[in-house]
Amino acid sequence: MLAAPCAAGVIDRTSVALEVAGAFAVMCAVSSAAYLINDVRDREQDRVHPTKRLRPVAAGEVSPRAAVVLAIALAGIALAGGAAIAPGLALAALLYLLLTLSYSIWWRGVAVLDILVIAAGFVLRPLAGAEASDVYLSHWFVLVTAFGAVFLVTAKRLAELREQRGAEPLRASLRMYSQRRLVVALAVAAAACSAGYVGWALTRPAHVAWYAASVAPFLAWLVRYAMLIGAGAGQAPEELILRDRVLLALSIVWSLLFLGGVYVSH
Repeated sequence: MLAAPCAAGVIDRTSVALEVAGAFAVMCAVSSAAYLINDVRDREQDRVHPTKRLRPVAAGEVSPRAAVVLAIALAGIALAGGAAIAPGLALAALLYLLLTLSYSIWWRGVAVLDILVIAAGFVLRPLAGAEASDVYLSHWFVLVTAFGAVFLVTAKRLAELREQRGAEPLRASLRMYSQRRLVVALAVAAAACSAGYVGWALTRPAHVAWYAASVAPFLAWLVRYAMLIGAGAGQAPEELILRDRVLLALSIVWSLLFLGGVYVSH
């Protein structure tokens, strides 16, 4: 949500901050609706999973009927709220909902498409923030976001495949993957994401030094993440990013340099 307004240097405007907060609430609601439907559909499979068995529906804390009713209510609130803020936000929310629901029903069992569909969901989130705040997204932004998302999802699949080595994969699409192919896909995504970011950073109309300096922590972050995946981590990207001190430090350094370039130029 914050990526586009921050990159445009307008997040400090009160009106934009309120619009982005609204977009965040809308996308949280629509995501929750999709997750509830997914949890209802997967409740039997989740009950035999070491961690997913603790999910409310799988654990029997929430009935499937109640979960579906809540999901419909959240989706309705999200779409109505999105339309009130900006029609484009409502469209982004609807696309995200359809994408995640179709993933749960069809695409998660199809190799390659399961990665691309999840990555598309990551791209829709900053697009929603951009629509809410009326910020233009450059092709560089979309390119880096898209390949960055593919990088993270591919890394997650690789970690899942390694963990289930020698056992029957719980995820159907994993049967279609090999470690070698996923490593190649990971390298291609990282290279494309890096090239896109470097291309963007070195073509800024002003204060290029700030953006050029941000290239180093950006590339180091990707390399560090890939190394951790190689060491067996990565099934839960959010946990990995928050727990690894090097990744956190690189994130902070990159953020300071990036925002420095944005706001010094303003």
